Amino acid sequence: MKIHELSPAPGSNKPVKRIGRGPASGQGKTAGKGHKGQKARAGRGMRAGFEGGQMPLQRRLPKRGFNNIFAKEIAIVNVSALNDAFDDGAVIDAAALIEKGLVKKELDGIKILGNGELSKKFTIKANAFSKEAKAKIEAAGGTAEIA
Repeated sequence: MKIHELSPAPGSNKPVKRIGRGPASGQGKTAGKGHKGQKARAGRGMRAGFEGGQMPLQRRLPKRGFNNIFAKEIAIVNVSALNDAFDDGAVIDAAALIEKGLVKKELDGIKILGNGELSKKFTIKANAFSKEAKAKIEAAGGTAEIA
């Protein structure tokens, strides 16, 4: 086979529709744009959501809420989850929590909450502790260190 013998698969190449090029094309005169009006003009085009001057839907609907772009996103872990995942006497930090799958990412910090019971002694290093969590950790004989 030579390069001049190559041809595209049948039906894969369609002829270009030549709009507005005489009666033989079947797309002459108004060239498929109908008669007059904004959509028939050259350089036409209305922005997305334009409703012909009527108040657009995105402006008619009420706007609700507020998105605080400065808010810190904090990963939370309960003491009951620590009790189940770690052995007695473990040193728990962000890397250990990620490794055990209790936290996906460190985000802007990790906070330990006091939901559940704690029966093991841990040394926990986190960015924040709830009062209840700190009390439970210290009652079990562990330490809560702010990292």
